[in-house]
Amino acid sequence: MSGAFRIAKTPRWLAADARALGAPGDAQGFARVDILIDQGRIAAVTPAGVQDYGETPRLPLAGRIALPAFVDAHTHLDKGHIWRRAPNPTGDFPGAIQTVTADRAANWSAEDVAARMEFSLRCAYARGTRAIRTHLDSVGPQADISFPVFAAARERWKGRIELQASPLFGVDVMFEPGHMQTIERNVEAHGSKLLGAVTYMIPRLQEALDALFALAERRGWDLDFHVDETADPAARTLGAIADTALRRKFPGAILVGHCCSLARQDDRAREETIDKVVRAGIAVVSLPMCNMFLQDRHPSRTPRWRGVTALHELKAAGALTMIASDNTRDPFYPHGDMDMLEVWREGVRILHLDYPYADWADAVAAAPARALRLDPPRLAAGEAADLILTQARDFTELFSRPQADRVVIRNGASIDAAAPHYAQLDFLEGLAP
Repeated sequence: MSGAFRIAKTPRWLAADARALGAPGDAQGFARVDILIDQGRIAAVTPAGVQDYGETPRLPLAGRIALPAFVDAHTHLDKGHIWRRAPNPTGDFPGAIQTVTADRAANWSAEDVAARMEFSLRCAYARGTRAIRTHLDSVGPQADISFPVFAAARERWKGRIELQASPLFGVDVMFEPGHMQTIERNVEAHGSKLLGAVTYMIPRLQEALDALFALAERRGWDLDFHVDETADPAARTLGAIADTALRRKFPGAILVGHCCSLARQDDRAREETIDKVVRAGIAVVSLPMCNMFLQDRHPSRTPRWRGVTALHELKAAGALTMIASDNTRDPFYPHGDMDMLEVWREGVRILHLDYPYADWADAVAAAPARALRLDPPRLAAGEAADLILTQARDFTELFSRPQADRVVIRNGASIDAAAPHYAQLDFLEGLAP
């Protein structure tokens, strides 16, 4: 496809060429630009109205917002869409663990995981996501089932969504005989050279962390942890991870998710931990929708806090910070649609990612891309024309509606894709589609 988008608004950090050309910006952090596309790639980005593109076909955007394709840094594609057959009886974290454990043992065949994973990927693609990292439950025989399913999906979606996978298991499970050999074999054969675990305060925590770090060092893998997903301020494994990374001079990338208890600690403890996180180069992903749903849930009592980590303080200190989808229609979170624009909109409301909004515009694109070792999006000549065109003209319009009429552009052309209907998963419950 060749053509031009005339007078688009885009986050100023994204419009690399336009900055160099002196494209004017506005008070909300947008640059007004024209974007020339040729053969699926960006040919030029110029300040709005400056360049005459002659007879080139053009789409007048009249100051509407164009966003980069999204990167979703923390998901659970293997858990998604089991709520109908496995609802969480209590809505809290223990209830989610118990329900998922039972459903996994009873239902997570290769066919089941593949069908639900494909459904989620179709949703994400239709919403404008270009890359996803998923965590795969890897307890007992499940790793041998789910990793080959993931590898097949990664191959099938190549060129549309770049997929990464990290194993997921409780940090105490790694001491079970043969467990880590199974993990190492599956990551090497089918994974994304990532190693991860759920960390919590156990007596052998440091021994477990050193073993995980040592394996990652030996294999040249990165690390991705679920960390301190609790309101208990005594949960401080984030600091232990940072200490281990600093002591071992770990050469790889580390991403940590949740870190809820950090927000519940006193100022001194929180500041000391954040300082170590920054010095260790650890990136942090907050999961605002799922954590607000699960945390501080007590029967017949209004929640007292929002469940999320100290993301503003982490970013102000210099940590790479982002937000992501996490769970989708499963016992951990019964809602969600693999829609990163929804995640951003809800993140603004839950985490106050505003004033200025533009300071957090990279939390769903450039920041997670860097954390996943992907090229961050740039609106510049030679880059792929992967954009999301909206009807919104400022941030309040962008976040006030779900932007269901957005147009997803991949390689310069609008995609012919829509989110699948839930009825397409009926067969997993023995129902007619």
